[in-house]
Amino acid sequence: MRAAVYVALSLDGYAARPGGEVDWLNGWETGDEDFGFAEFLESVDALVMGRNTYDLVRGFGAWPYGDTPVVVLTSRDLDVPPEFGDRIEASSAAPLVLADELDTRGFSRVYVDGARTIQSFLAAGVVDEISITWIPIVLGSGIALFGPMGEDVRLQHVETRSFDNGLVQTRYRVL
Repeated sequence: MRAAVYVALSLDGYAARPGGEVDWLNGWETGDEDFGFAEFLESVDALVMGRNTYDLVRGFGAWPYGDTPVVVLTSRDLDVPPEFGDRIEASSAAPLVLADELDTRGFSRVYVDGARTIQSFLAAGVVDEISITWIPIVLGSGIALFGPMGEDVRLQHVETRSFDNGLVQTRYRVL
């Protein structure tokens, strides 16, 4: 199983404000441009996200992941609305264990989302691709995407795209 990250970061490397807010992501839209998200989402067959990310996304209104199966990493009870059916499940498994479980279930490419979840999957060596959309804003503090890793994680540049509104998206392969 392969795991990929698709994330937006402030120029100073934060995925969210200190309290988890992502209000700073609003206002960068340009017409119908989705910055490659729909294409990326079509390339995965499941999603793994942290509990804080799940709670945040639930508050957005429309569920952005369609029918893609979602595993929420949590040790607490998970409130899943009935309209989601069995598309959303909870797990407290470690990244390598969960990756093996998902592979056994036939998932081949998984989208990993949420700063802490991304950090743990990257540290476990499960992530093989990272797409970062840099938002031209400096927050000064917040929830950093990258933290202590134990060892260096080498990346190979794949491509960089720039957009008229100032966003820059870079895709890396994890070596």
